[in-house]
Amino acid sequence: MSQHDMTQTKQDETVYRLDNLTCGSCAAKFEKNVKSLPNVQDCRVNFGASKMTVCGKATISELEEAGAFDQIKVREDQQWIAETKKVPFWKNRENIQLLLSAVLLLLGAISSSTSGEKAVLTIALYIGSIVIGGWSLFLSGLRNLVRLEFDMKVLMTIAILGAAAIGEWSEGATVVILFAISESLERYSMERARKSIRSLMEIAPKQATIRRDGKEITLSVDEIQVGDLMLVKPGQKIPMDGKINLGSSYINQAPITGESIPVSKDVGDDVFAGTINQEGYLEIQVTKRVKDTTLSKIVHLVEEAQAERAPAQAFVDRFARYYTPAIMLLALLIAVLPPLFIGGWSEWIYRALALLVVGCPCALVISTPVAIVTAIGNAARHGVLIKGGIHLETAGSIDTIAFDKTGTLTKGTPTVTHFEMLSEVESKESLLDIAYALERNSQHPIAAAISRYAQEQGSQTEKQVTAFTSVTGKGVEGKIDETLYRLGKPSYIAESPTNSLPESIQQAVERQQAKGQTVMLLTNEQQVLALFAVQDEIRSNSADVIQQLHRVGMKQTVMLTGDNQATAQVIGEQLGISQIQSELLPEDKLAQIQALRNQGAKVAMVGDGINDAPALATANLGIAMGGAGTDTALETADIALMGDDLQKIPFTIRLSRKALRVIKQNITFAFGLKLLALLLIIPGYLTLWMAVFTDLGGTLIVTANALRLLRVREK
Repeated sequence: MSQHDMTQTKQDETVYRLDNLTCGSCAAKFEKNVKSLPNVQDCRVNFGASKMTVCGKATISELEEAGAFDQIKVREDQQWIAETKKVPFWKNRENIQLLLSAVLLLLGAISSSTSGEKAVLTIALYIGSIVIGGWSLFLSGLRNLVRLEFDMKVLMTIAILGAAAIGEWSEGATVVILFAISESLERYSMERARKSIRSLMEIAPKQATIRRDGKEITLSVDEIQVGDLMLVKPGQKIPMDGKINLGSSYINQAPITGESIPVSKDVGDDVFAGTINQEGYLEIQVTKRVKDTTLSKIVHLVEEAQAERAPAQAFVDRFARYYTPAIMLLALLIAVLPPLFIGGWSEWIYRALALLVVGCPCALVISTPVAIVTAIGNAARHGVLIKGGIHLETAGSIDTIAFDKTGTLTKGTPTVTHFEMLSEVESKESLLDIAYALERNSQHPIAAAISRYAQEQGSQTEKQVTAFTSVTGKGVEGKIDETLYRLGKPSYIAESPTNSLPESIQQAVERQQAKGQTVMLLTNEQQVLALFAVQDEIRSNSADVIQQLHRVGMKQTVMLTGDNQATAQVIGEQLGISQIQSELLPEDKLAQIQALRNQGAKVAMVGDGINDAPALATANLGIAMGGAGTDTALETADIALMGDDLQKIPFTIRLSRKALRVIKQNITFAFGLKLLALLLIIPGYLTLWMAVFTDLGGTLIVTANALRLLRVREK
């Protein structure tokens, strides 16, 4: 495809929101129907998010016609977001039909007890109940039957019409009502699960106060451009991502990062749409359009995550594809074979109809998606972005967690705690100038610490570095006034043929390493000139998080660091880490993850999503810290923690494990219920209405079980 074609395709993509999309098979059928429209090139229906992306041209009426088999309603994306009002019960057509059908069923039961089951009035009332309550069901079921598309509506249609044909009018009417209730429960459960997404979308205001040409105006966020100046008063939500131009305040970032404590923000700091300005007046320069904000990215990724099918869901979907036709064939055999040998056509047809009803796979089909949608939505509200059902399942099976040290277990802002001159060749000021000249252009946190220290000590060097080289994970070197200097780890310095480390320097290095410090040495071509001891402060909750992970049954926790063995050992012991791997280059971290996997461990890697990208990709599960505003973290990892709070990791593991348990419970229960009902049908113990009630009860139980995932909270 040419670049022009790709651009054209992107421009022709339109996002729609769907109402009444209650089952995965309906979503697949709707997608197929839309793809067959004349001007549509492609279509993707996201069942979990109730969303559809259409590539091509199609009107709303054409799309709704494609979804007429299930009364699917289509709305444009922005219209869906704007319309948050609930439809009152009395204005919902399905509810009115259900209520009227139930009233007629009740009147039919009263007429049956007074006039008899065969009375014309009794039968008329039951017929009225069946027609009003099941009209849309019959239309869909018969249409699908003609097309040989066997789904649960086909099963129910045959069962209800079959019951009427053999004179079981009351049973047919009862089945209609119970099935309608079952469908309403499915709608409710999926809407409840999807509500977490809608609540995310409603976090940010839809309007903002902007200053343009000296005037303050209120605009829709869609009209705001990058560079506009946004005015936010205390107590207001920030409508767009931006950078503070004027003012300072504490910002509550909980809606994005899940952090409970407000964060201090000043001029030059980034702020996110949907967060709350608590104290000061702020003027914020907009840096992203509304569709590109961090919040929009989160919503998009959460919705896409819910479209990703977990292995358990894929299995259930494959099973249901063959299960429904098999049930129909079995029912046909039960209706025909026994009567041919022992007679009793009416009785065996009734049992076959009961089999059709109990064979309806509602509870089974909804058992997995409702759990996945609920868990991913709950995680997103707590600042954890799980990028698919498959990653949710993987997180539930993890038994080993590897942590990058810098910026993950520590705060990532190391400081120089000790400086020691080891030679009189240069003055302290000159040594700091050299160190600053070497490190000022490096992005490494330790280089930044040395640069800051040199500046704090008054260094403002104009020294120029030539032949500069940075050796990843080791140090830097370069020429200043034709003299070659190196600044790096002791092991790196010792590699140089011109620099051996005397005993006295080794002892100075070891003294600092024993305190948990990272040591860097500055040398020229003849000798070691100075020692810098750098320490990165451990996060306050790191040790507690490690303990929590061990308590939830994690077999081992591993720290991966480029630090020397002595420093790594001190920090690892403070944190209670079970395995410490030190002096690692980035490629060594990847090799360590691979080695753990080769030993049979299910490994999660926790890093910052930038330097640790290879290791994150190699692990069974990649978890990136600080996803808010960091594209790399959002793209690289399977799970992104929107804040820098390690406490989210035990929460994620607990939520994932509970989700796995719920999925297994739901599938086992749904299968078991079907098997029990099938066994009761053969001797004739299960009536038609009991069969529907069994399916209804199963749907209700698996839904309620899945919604328990909303109650999982951080400890």
